[in-house]
Amino acid sequence: MSKFTKRLVDLALSTLGLILFSPLLVIVIFLVWIQDFKSPFYVSDRVGKNEKLFKMIKLRSMVMDADKTGIDSTSSNDSRITSVGHFIRNFKLDEITQLLNVFLGDMSLVGPRPNVKRETDLYTSREKLLLNEKPGITDFASIVFSDEGDILSGKDDPDIVYNQLIRPGKSELGLFYIENKSLITDLKILVNTGIAILSRRIALKLNAKVLGNLGAPKNLIELARRESDLIPSPPPGANKIVTSRNVVSNDEDFEGNS
Repeated sequence: MSKFTKRLVDLALSTLGLILFSPLLVIVIFLVWIQDFKSPFYVSDRVGKNEKLFKMIKLRSMVMDADKTGIDSTSSNDSRITSVGHFIRNFKLDEITQLLNVFLGDMSLVGPRPNVKRETDLYTSREKLLLNEKPGITDFASIVFSDEGDILSGKDDPDIVYNQLIRPGKSELGLFYIENKSLITDLKILVNTGIAILSRRIALKLNAKVLGNLGAPKNLIELARRESDLIPSPPPGANKIVTSRNVVSNDEDFEGNS
């Protein structure tokens, strides 16, 4: 798939999406604003293609200045989430405003999810390949880890647990997408993302089928089914499990230790 074709599809579908979802957005924006009379939007820096920072736009689902706590990963029982925020997160409504980022060209509809710089600074050289692609609203990993909040729920340090249980598979799925991207694959991921809102179980099966048809390795297909418990593992390009969030430069010695 050429860059021109992908951009054309992104532009057309993001415009259509913004038009179709505008009535819903107006209602939700009002509900977010009326709870504390603060901005209904959460705009924060994310690392985009070629490690260029951009402002990602989301509907605010947390209290104001929640990001100043220094915690980047959010569990479903995070006290920073507002009452309206739980509703927004359950139905992925906070992602709709990212259609503006797609329209502006900072993001694509489908691609590896953008991350904060504190996390991309931890990337191994193999994971850095994710930053050669424009980030997306959804991808294979978005469906596989749509229950991220539940995975991190009740954990003392959700950021470390994210790096141990979610980041390894999320990065591998992102790298596999980059190596096998096509217009048909993008459309299938978009459809499966919509299905996931209604039935996560069905979406996981369909997601695993798409990966299988693309020749994904067995471990990725099994991960996509999410029928087994997640276990701590090293991120792609490393041989040790993350134990703390520190920048490292040598992939072979990577273990996230100070």
